[in-house]
Amino acid sequence: MSEVYFFEHVLAIPQYEERKYKVMRGRDVHDKKLEQNKEYLRRRIGVTERYLDQYITNERMRGRVDEVVMLADGSMAPIDYKFAHYDERVYETYKTQLFCYALLIEDNFGREVNKGYLVYTRSSNKLIEVDISARDKQMVLGCTKEIEDILDNNRFPKSTKYKQRCVDCTYRNICVK
Repeated sequence: MSEVYFFEHVLAIPQYEERKYKVMRGRDVHDKKLEQNKEYLRRRIGVTERYLDQYITNERMRGRVDEVVMLADGSMAPIDYKFAHYDERVYETYKTQLFCYALLIEDNFGREVNKGYLVYTRSSNKLIEVDISARDKQMVLGCTKEIEDILDNNRFPKSTKYKQRCVDCTYRNICVK
């Protein structure tokens, strides 16, 4: 993932995500889900307030969270809709995205975040709860420091050990890894 930051921010080569079917289809699904009434999902997890389509930032990150919800215990949680089938596992990239959202929510709303939710739209809106620990948040902060180092020093990052990620990467044709 840090390779993307190198190409985008150091070399100023855009990703052109708008050319990718899955990205654009996912954005369409997100837009439709934000318009639809999903109260039954929210009631199931004890939502007392909700904020739709939240663009939030801090000094390290930024992101657009499909929903930020206040839970009955006073904590908050992100809900992220995925244009995907649930195949009995949650990918690390999905978890990491929720961990990033957790930090953003804590910084912007001043509330604790202990869990997040994924909604798999191609599996009848299957709702999956993901626990978020202090260790998960620290891992994200470590990654942001590594990305800052890459950007500050124009340093090409270490290669991913998950080569399957390269198959769908917009930079795969110019990456030296």
